[in-house]
Amino acid sequence: MADTTQPTAPRLKQVQCLGAQGLHRMAYWEWGDPANPRVLVCVHGLSRQGRDFDTLAAALCDTYRVVCPDVVGRGRSDWLADPMGYAIPAYVADMVTLLARLDAEELHWVGTSMGGLIGLGLAALPGSPVQRLVLNDVGPVIEYASLQRIGTYLGQPAHWPTEQAAADALWQISQGFGPHTPDQWLALTRPQLKPEGDGFKPHYDPRIAVPFRLVTPELALAGQAALWAGYDRLTCPTLLIRGADSDLLSRETAQAMTQRGPKARLVELPGVGHAPTLVQADQVALVKDFLRGP
Repeated sequence: MADTTQPTAPRLKQVQCLGAQGLHRMAYWEWGDPANPRVLVCVHGLSRQGRDFDTLAAALCDTYRVVCPDVVGRGRSDWLADPMGYAIPAYVADMVTLLARLDAEELHWVGTSMGGLIGLGLAALPGSPVQRLVLNDVGPVIEYASLQRIGTYLGQPAHWPTEQAAADALWQISQGFGPHTPDQWLALTRPQLKPEGDGFKPHYDPRIAVPFRLVTPELALAGQAALWAGYDRLTCPTLLIRGADSDLLSRETAQAMTQRGPKARLVELPGVGHAPTLVQADQVALVKDFLRGP
């Protein structure tokens, strides 16, 4: 049983991972009993970091040891010498190293956007330890128009004089996250910031945009074929959450995901686009009920 006396604040840890240019350090945030063999890994989106899951982790750390990595190039993790290393297969390899460290007897995965693609890649491997998978507003087909939208701001220089100014600016490009209270949005913003001079800048390597901007419609189509092949290999129970207004995961793709592969259970969230933040009470309950269900 998990130790419910654990404080509801995460411990910052790190693991060394092997990449094409040598070793790099991946940071991760751990909640709950560090000896709990039931592990939930929560992985964030493209330009985010592991503290995005604070609310979800606090709600589930009585049942799981909740582990929320900062994918390399984000948050407290190292930046890579070669930006071409910022790619899904390399992230999957990093997670394999992390899982070896965690030594989980039971492993569940929640992935938002990019974190969902990493989870899909990991869960599709032969002998994968992933037993339940939550894909948060992502699937094998990623709408190219959404990639173009994200490309307009990803990696662009930014500096804000205050946390509130940063929160206001980030909100302008994050309307798809759905309604949030000012306190909720400020809490999501703070870990996104890195002090710089008399203000703040984004807490990620701007060069993550380098390989992202090399994606062409042709490359996107080739990637879809590989992702569908991986999705069709999944055998674990899968929950697919879709923002009803999402421009990244189409309703057509989401419906197809309910008919093939693991035949995901689909839940659409009205008034939300890309991507739900899993901080609202109904979204937390949705994930909790799926993970704890039969």
